[in-house]
Amino acid sequence: MFESELDRLASSGLSRHIEDRASAGVSPARIIIGGRELLNFSSNDYLGFSRNPETMRAASEAVLRYGAGAGSARLLAGGCTALHGELEARLAHFKGRATALLFGSGWHANAGAIPVLAGRGDAIFSDELNHASIIDGCRLSGAEVHVYKHADVDSLKGLLEGCKPGGRKLIITEAVFSMDGDIAPLPEIFELAREDDALVYVDEAHSIGVFGGGAGIRSHFEGGLTPLAPWPGLIEMGTFSKAFGSFGAFITGEKEVTDLLVSSARTFMFSTALPPACVEASLASLELIQCGKAAPIIKKLWENAVMLKAGICALMNMSGCEATPIVPLYVKTVEDALRLSTILRENGIYAPAIRPPTVKTPRLRLSVTASHSKEDLESLLDVLKRSL
Repeated sequence: MFESELDRLASSGLSRHIEDRASAGVSPARIIIGGRELLNFSSNDYLGFSRNPETMRAASEAVLRYGAGAGSARLLAGGCTALHGELEARLAHFKGRATALLFGSGWHANAGAIPVLAGRGDAIFSDELNHASIIDGCRLSGAEVHVYKHADVDSLKGLLEGCKPGGRKLIITEAVFSMDGDIAPLPEIFELAREDDALVYVDEAHSIGVFGGGAGIRSHFEGGLTPLAPWPGLIEMGTFSKAFGSFGAFITGEKEVTDLLVSSARTFMFSTALPPACVEASLASLELIQCGKAAPIIKKLWENAVMLKAGICALMNMSGCEATPIVPLYVKTVEDALRLSTILRENGIYAPAIRPPTVKTPRLRLSVTASHSKEDLESLLDVLKRSL
């Protein structure tokens, strides 16, 4: 039935194949596939919390107390535990917001919240490199979508000024872009939003737990744990599946925002709630960040990020490179990306090729974690030096 389509994908080097790992390996920096242990440079487990003893213990205890699954949606009594409400309250305090609301995943949050925040007669302004879940949320909204040039404040300003009056305006951006690793110019975006009375929706999937001492992107711009002051028009989404080492997502903002989402976001209303084990694991990770135990781990992550980015920039003869834990290595063709990924794997390093339609420009998306050693990074850079 779909042979021609599958043949087209295969011939263009765009077919995908699932590879299941045998175990988590001896550390979050390693992965076992096909009976072979590989250095893993594709993980978003930035702080190694998926293997942290306190996080794993908390998840295990939650299973014994509440069971393996939630059993129903949050709006039905069976899907709501005291853990869910506790995590929401602590997240709201952590982010300096009025309330927080849990979702099943980052995709659920974006695809569910965006159509509630903007609809027909409204206008959305979306960065051209925003995640696919944001793009789908925009499509579902029915709003008029304006795509501005990547991280280009002037492009955004021009679109805002050219938008016809009337209706709600919603600016959407990732804080740290998942495939390019660069940081959105949020202070400038916030300023434009205030001037134009627009809402701003920030996807913090790759910044929460990593930037600003763990508190996220607003704290990053203040250089510490004091967040860049929010305002009622700011809505923030974060995930637990990256730095928190767990699963799920949340949205923080004003109470009227979360109240509206509870009654209108279809991905919240009609989805089974997060398993208690995931919620308890996220609570444990949040505690590690808040109490300061994660500080040396975050410091190690940034040391690794700086080392890897500097090494890649030297190999590619680039300058002025901003370090984040996501380091793209751009190549010219899909074949180049596949070839380089194969060479790395033959040398004991796992870094899959990233190709269209995920991105326009083929690349290896190298992600560094606190679990990588200096020797791990040197091994990666050595193989790349011999292969590029």
